[in-house]
Amino acid sequence: MAPPSHFQTPRRRSTVLLDPLSAAHIYYGEAPTANTKELRRQTFTSVSHRKTGNARDVLTRPRRTSHDEIGSKSRRYLIPVDETLQSLLEREDTDKNQQITIEDLGPKVLSLGTAASNGYNRCDVRGTYRLSNLLQELTLAKDHNRKTIILDEERLTENPVSRFSRSVKDTFWPGLTRRIDGSNIAKVALDPKDWTKDPRPRVYVPRGAPEQYEYYTRIAREQPEVRLDVQWLAGDCDDDEYVRDLNDAPGLLAVAMEEYMDSKGEKDLRGVPFVVPGGRFNEFYGWDSYMESLGLLINGRIDLVKAMVTNFCFCIQHYGKILNANRTYYLCRSQPPFLTDMALRCYERIKNEDGSDEFLKTAFLAAIKEYYNVWTCEPRLDPESGLSRYRAGGFGVPPETEASHFVHILEPYAEKHGMTFDEFVLAYNHHKVSEPDLDSYFLHDRAVRESGHDTSYRLERIAGDLATVDLNSLLYKYETDIAKFIRVHCSDRLEIPKEWLPKGQAEGHFETSATWDKRARTRRIQIDKYCWNEEKGMYFDYNTLTKTKTNYVSATTFWPLYAGVATPRQASVLIRDALPLLEEFGGIASGTEESRGPVGIDRPSRQWDYPYGWAPQQMLAWIGLRRYGFEEECSRLAYRWLYMLTKAFVDFNGIVVEKYDVTRQIDPHKVEAEYGNQGSDFKGLAREGFGWVNASYVFGLQHVNAHMRRALGACTPWDTYLAATAALGIEDAEDAPEDSSVADAASSLPKA
Repeated sequence: MAPPSHFQTPRRRSTVLLDPLSAAHIYYGEAPTANTKELRRQTFTSVSHRKTGNARDVLTRPRRTSHDEIGSKSRRYLIPVDETLQSLLEREDTDKNQQITIEDLGPKVLSLGTAASNGYNRCDVRGTYRLSNLLQELTLAKDHNRKTIILDEERLTENPVSRFSRSVKDTFWPGLTRRIDGSNIAKVALDPKDWTKDPRPRVYVPRGAPEQYEYYTRIAREQPEVRLDVQWLAGDCDDDEYVRDLNDAPGLLAVAMEEYMDSKGEKDLRGVPFVVPGGRFNEFYGWDSYMESLGLLINGRIDLVKAMVTNFCFCIQHYGKILNANRTYYLCRSQPPFLTDMALRCYERIKNEDGSDEFLKTAFLAAIKEYYNVWTCEPRLDPESGLSRYRAGGFGVPPETEASHFVHILEPYAEKHGMTFDEFVLAYNHHKVSEPDLDSYFLHDRAVRESGHDTSYRLERIAGDLATVDLNSLLYKYETDIAKFIRVHCSDRLEIPKEWLPKGQAEGHFETSATWDKRARTRRIQIDKYCWNEEKGMYFDYNTLTKTKTNYVSATTFWPLYAGVATPRQASVLIRDALPLLEEFGGIASGTEESRGPVGIDRPSRQWDYPYGWAPQQMLAWIGLRRYGFEEECSRLAYRWLYMLTKAFVDFNGIVVEKYDVTRQIDPHKVEAEYGNQGSDFKGLAREGFGWVNASYVFGLQHVNAHMRRALGACTPWDTYLAATAALGIEDAEDAPEDSSVADAASSLPKA
């Protein structure tokens, strides 16, 4: 007997009944209905009745009318997916990279059949942007196993600002979200940087998480084909020799898990999710996660931000620090600290939920433990200046780099000792040979990697000795955030539970806001003394070995604005003197060309130097500028960055990459520096973008007005937009009229 009607599978609906700009899994997630009448605008014979004074005018001649070209809705195309995709690539993808860009030399036109005529009438789709969007849509349809689709023209002509933003929210964030558990351990635990003879999935579990050890051991039994190796991590897991020896069997470090009810109604564990950077970076990274959170919060993904804070707290509790990333070879290395700000931003969105106060308290307990155990003790603390340095622990050659990365450094030493390259690396790592100069080189190399700015001539061979203005600004923000938290949320007394006690503190220890206020005041004085250069009007790093300020002009000079270190006068001087040196066509450069120095075969470009711009430098500068009331400069810099990203997105098949050349107007994603550019290698469409660039786009749109957004949608360069506002007699873009006249005026001016 057939089941009752209310249990029957509902009839699948056509995509034409859906929002034409809905997410791909919705738009392409259902096959079209067999009723083709529902899929097309009617072409019909209409009879018009007129009533006039003349009887003969009661009935007019019947008139055949077509509704293909006119109507209240945009055109729809009836498209056979495989045939159209093949034809499109054969005609337009002349460089055969499965992307359609302005560099392809095809005719830039393809004829598609309209849905209203059941494919009989055809219309041309023209131009790089529309054709590349068509390629992306066909690729998505193919992903969803669609053979024929009804495609709304709106998906091809969508405003690029809207399409970029929608891609971030609907495609990129889901594409970058990961969990670590039995459902995917075979994939995520494999490490492309595992250079051992028998690479295999391997997970290390901290002693304080026995439930995870039991869980992963069960998964290893249930999935023997995976060859999952489950290992306990030592209690003193950041000991230099121990971490070095783990390089013979590198693995993934466990992060937080949560209980849930599985499909059988039984309790089980699953990984707490996190967002990865993208490209080849497939682990849970430190400061990338904070930058991503700035965009995730705008897109309403508070759940992911909260989950990443939870994972950070797990790492500090069990590994002693927020890790560079959760692999064994990162156990001695942290990254720029942003936990307090990340937790506060998340708390503001969940403060009315149950458990929110406990969430915030746990995050601050973790930050306090990290502050004491990592940033304000040896070897990172410089006792003379009272400032902190990036100075990661570890022995020997960093194992996560490509095998050839240090060949030019190590080969002369191998020849000196009469060893092969591999023999020397093994002997050096285990102290069988002594090379103090090499020890110094790798101390600084690890410090560069801990700073997140790997690599830059600003830091090369001196990073471990630098009290950088960026790190100390972040620690100042830790101190002010913690002081305010204790004062507001803890009635000015925070007792530290046993599991969160820093080293050397006894049970019963408590913190007060006065202590942290004093630390912040002291650090601010020391930053002024050692990092502020009154003559040049900007902040520099301080070399604790030579006891001198450096003279490298870096975008990190704006980090004191983000943290609130600078006085209003210093902020004004900084904007006057530093901003003109660092502002470029596409935003803020990492540094100046003069500071970087000449580059060539013997001195190659470094990716954190001029002319490259990075999303974190932009976002922190925007926050700092707005904090000090420099709204106009903030909007201008945000516009420059967004324009560059939008133009590349339009001209190069929706590309979103790790970093950009902010001096390059046509193809800024083409970066000629070490490590290439993550996010550029895709077929058909970009599925992930790149984490912090995704965030910078949606975050940057919060710093421009509606008229700027319209101009960005028309791919209008900043100088052209500025000229348009001047032509309309508008001194401040914020005063632009509430219509499209600015964008219209911009479109009538010659573009750069």
